[in-house]
Amino acid sequence: MEAAAPEIERCDAGDVESDHDGAAAAAERVPPWREQVTARGMVAALLIGFVYTVIIMKLALTTGIIPTLNVSAALLAFLALRGWTRAPALLLPGGGAASSSSWRRPFTRQENTVVQTCAVACYTMGFGGGFGSSLLALNRKTYELAGVSTPGNSPGSYKEPGVGWMTGFLFAISFVGLLNLLPLRKALIIDYKLTYPSGTATAVLINGFHTPQGENSAKKQVRGFLNCFGISLLWSFFQWFYTGGESCGFLQFPTFGLKAWKQTFYFDFSLTYVGAGMICSHLVNLSALFGAILSWGIMWPLISIQKALIMGDGLYHFIKVTGITAKSLHERSNRRHAKKATDEDTFVIADMQRDEFFNKDYIPNWLAYAGYALLSIVAVIAIPIMFQQVKWYYVVVAFVLAPVLGFSNAYGTGLTDMNMSYNYGKIALFIFAAWGGRDNGVIAGLVGCGIVKQLVQVSADLMHDFKTGHLTLTSPRSMLVGQAIGTAMGCIIAPLTFLLFYKAFDIGNPDGYWKAPYALIFRNMAILGVEGFSALPKHCLELSAGFFAFSVLINLMRDFLPRKYRDYVPLPTAMAVPFLVGANFAIDMCVGSLIVFAWHKINSKESALLVPAVASGFICGDGIWMFPSSLLSLAKVKPPICMKFTPGS
Repeated sequence: MEAAAPEIERCDAGDVESDHDGAAAAAERVPPWREQVTARGMVAALLIGFVYTVIIMKLALTTGIIPTLNVSAALLAFLALRGWTRAPALLLPGGGAASSSSWRRPFTRQENTVVQTCAVACYTMGFGGGFGSSLLALNRKTYELAGVSTPGNSPGSYKEPGVGWMTGFLFAISFVGLLNLLPLRKALIIDYKLTYPSGTATAVLINGFHTPQGENSAKKQVRGFLNCFGISLLWSFFQWFYTGGESCGFLQFPTFGLKAWKQTFYFDFSLTYVGAGMICSHLVNLSALFGAILSWGIMWPLISIQKALIMGDGLYHFIKVTGITAKSLHERSNRRHAKKATDEDTFVIADMQRDEFFNKDYIPNWLAYAGYALLSIVAVIAIPIMFQQVKWYYVVVAFVLAPVLGFSNAYGTGLTDMNMSYNYGKIALFIFAAWGGRDNGVIAGLVGCGIVKQLVQVSADLMHDFKTGHLTLTSPRSMLVGQAIGTAMGCIIAPLTFLLFYKAFDIGNPDGYWKAPYALIFRNMAILGVEGFSALPKHCLELSAGFFAFSVLINLMRDFLPRKYRDYVPLPTAMAVPFLVGANFAIDMCVGSLIVFAWHKINSKESALLVPAVASGFICGDGIWMFPSSLLSLAKVKPPICMKFTPGS
């Protein structure tokens, strides 16, 4: 879980590595980098990226809790390409001649890796672009929710979403992040041997697929995924018929009674969050449930203090990861000349082969420097045209700081699997909001937050994928090309998907389903940056300080208590999210945890193999239904039935 990202709380895939799979990969013929990037692979990546963008957008605009989908993206890439290569020749482009064309070439782990990284780069724009936070905070509804008369919320300081400027903004800032740390890839991946746990877990899965044993396991996973995908899609379709009015349907099912329902305690039959709960750890889910009980069960009168937990947790982890990074760099520097080869590592040959392949397709540093400079100039010109409140020198400062901040974030992510980009973005938000002043500060802060966050996040994500590529013997060139293509796809697909949701549903309604809570939080943080603490309501600072300290104390306990106790200490950010969006999603995720717990007790080996596939099927089936549901809403087609519950009296 990314404890530091307030908009998107991501659940880690775990840190698993198999040198046997890596050694087997090294023994295979590795195709040239141009053969690793294929037309069929890009088609598959486009489809996977679109599906997951719809899912991500739904999650970002409701709760902001998003599981790490890299592993399931690798599974879907394998499913799509394996099915493609085994399809009858007449079904493929080129008809009967396709069997001898590039469309029928053998499916390799390298192609699997490129498709996965392209798809991930695509759907990452759905949450990394700020559609649930900084960009949405610019719209008129959030401006009005923050209080038109609020000091610092200057009149007219809003910009309605539009596909043109949103697409242009993403194009202006996202590609620069790909070049940000490119010259340092060898240092981060080979010299420092950073783990990048999620990237490593994805590589292990891909390597496992492309072995004789992995073939059988993959068949079981594919069957589990398809069965649960179908169940989830049909269930979502069935539920739709009963939502023909406000607060109708299974989403408002009073599972624990009407009194609990009024306090958002109910199971809403959302298989998206059940699946997310199956992927997330038990600690994340139970922390969310504890936060739900604390907030909606006990502390409802004090609900306005929720932001303190998130900010305290984020600042603590920011300081913690920065300290870990500095300490690790110092230790590695001291050991650099004293390090000697040993015979203890039986897989040293495989490591050498990985390093050789990683260094084989050299990407000139001058290309990265020249590209960074050129794209920075484009952004410096384009962004002030889009936002008159953002001065050109704000953008220059952001792009000058990006390499330094990006390295710190990428290094810390490699050690801890915590992407701190949202913390860097929040720091930029306060700086640019204060710099812009009362008239321009809110928009300058939100846009500056988006720029810095995106630059820092994209570079760290690229290093994650380079780690996956290193372990699967995939060329850095093909990985970079895949990332670039996926980023371009995401810059187009994400704004279009967001506008579909924005037009079809009541996005940002604090009393509705599509609360998008972080948009208002980010706007209030920008106002705070403009006005200072004087803008806070009475006693809010004292309450915030108390919960800020509470969050830091919990994190200290997690770091310093013995391991047998620390696993029972809840996560502050997971606790904070129910304050914002209600308790029902936490109950859904705990149902997912309960399924995994019971399955593990019954058959631990089977559960370890099938849980990711089953969870992905639940998430994808329910998520895909959002697309036809949006189209029906836009076409003014309403469900025929309203299922509602009232007291028996």
